[in-house]
Amino acid sequence: MKPVVVLGVSGSIAAYRAADLARDLLRSGLDVKICLTRSAREFVTPILFETLTGNPCLTYVFDEPKRGRMAHIDWAREASLILICPATANLLANLAHGNADDMLTTIVSATRAPIVIAPAMNPQMYASEANVENLSVLKARGVLLVEPQEGDVACGEHGEGKLAATSEIVRVVHEALFLSSLYKGKKIVITAGPTHEPIDPVRYIANRSSGKMGFALARAAIQLRAQVTLIAGPTALTPPPAAAIVRITTAGEMLDATLAACSGAHMLIGAAAVADFRTEKVALDKIRSDQPATLALVKNPDILAEAKKAYPDLAIVGFAAETTGHLEDAQKKLEAKGLVAIALNDVSRTDIGFDSEENEVTLLRNGTEPLRVGRDSKFNIARRILEAVAPFA
Repeated sequence: MKPVVVLGVSGSIAAYRAADLARDLLRSGLDVKICLTRSAREFVTPILFETLTGNPCLTYVFDEPKRGRMAHIDWAREASLILICPATANLLANLAHGNADDMLTTIVSATRAPIVIAPAMNPQMYASEANVENLSVLKARGVLLVEPQEGDVACGEHGEGKLAATSEIVRVVHEALFLSSLYKGKKIVITAGPTHEPIDPVRYIANRSSGKMGFALARAAIQLRAQVTLIAGPTALTPPPAAAIVRITTAGEMLDATLAACSGAHMLIGAAAVADFRTEKVALDKIRSDQPATLALVKNPDILAEAKKAYPDLAIVGFAAETTGHLEDAQKKLEAKGLVAIALNDVSRTDIGFDSEENEVTLLRNGTEPLRVGRDSKFNIARRILEAVAPFA
C-alpha cells in the first residue's frame, strides 16, 4: 500500500503551484489526497485536484455526509504525512493556537502523522513577530518546516517568503516519511524530569530539571513510530497522548519503574536528572527552623547501570549534564556504564538546558566521532539524537 499524503492548500497566490506539487508527489510513488481551505478555492478548484489525484477533494466540514461519515477523522488516521503547501500566515496562526474551525485544521488536530509546512507570503509578513512566534511554537511541537526562498514575490517585493522549490518540498516529504518509520515496532523507555528525595513531610532534595528534554524525546520517538513508555518525575508538563506514562517521585521509585518497563524493550533513554543522594533517614515530623539540623546523605542507585546489569543486551542512551570536564567525563560515563551513546550538555550556560525551550548537545557514540548538534529546539535536538542512535535499537 502506498503512503498517503494529505496535501492541505491554503489561500495564497502560490496555491497554483500545489497542482505541480501534487503531480510530483504522485510520480514519486505516493497516494495524494487534497484538502482546500475556503480561501484556496478562490485561486484553485477541487476538480483540478480530483482529476490529478483520482481522489475526492475536501473543503467543508459540513460536506462530510456526502463524502462519508466523519471524513476528517478518516483522513487524519489514513495519513502517513500531512503536507500544508502553501501555508499562509493566517493558517500558521490557527495551527499554532490549536484552532480547528475548518476541514484542514480539524484533520491536523486529529492526526498523529508527521506534519510538514511550506510557507509562502510577503517577506514582511513572514518576518513579523507574530509569525516568527507561531513558527517557533509549531517547530517545538515537531512540525517540520520547509523554509521559503529569498526572491521576488507576487506583491513585487523581494525577500524571504517565496515558496520553496517543488523538488525541495518533495525531498523533505520523503525524508520525513522514511524517518517516521525508523522506530516502527520498537519499544522505547524514556526517563524524564527530576526526582524529589524527601527530608521531612514538607521539604525535599531536588534539582532544576524541567523534564522538557525527556518529554521532547517521547514526542519525537512517537512520531518515529516507537512504542513509548515515559517514566516522569515531578513536572507540570503534559505527556504525549500516545505514551504510556508512569509517574514517580523518588530515585528509588524511578529505578523500580524503569526495570519493570525495560522488560522486552529495545532501548532505554535516560534523560531524567536523578538525584545523586537521598537522606539517610526521612524525618517523620517537620524539622523546626529554630533547631539545628545536619542531613546525613547516602548515594542513590545508578539507574542506567542497574538497568544494564538487569538487561545486558539492552541499548542504553544516557545524558551527561556537566559544568566542567565535559567530553572527558562523558566518555568515562559512556564506557563505565556500557552505554551505546551519551548526550553531553553544558548546564552552566543560561541560554540552554534547564527549563529552556532549546538545547545544544554533543553526542558520543561507540566507534564514531562525536556528533555536535547545534543549538535548536529540544524537539529537533531529540529528533537528531533518535536518528543517530537508531542503528542500536
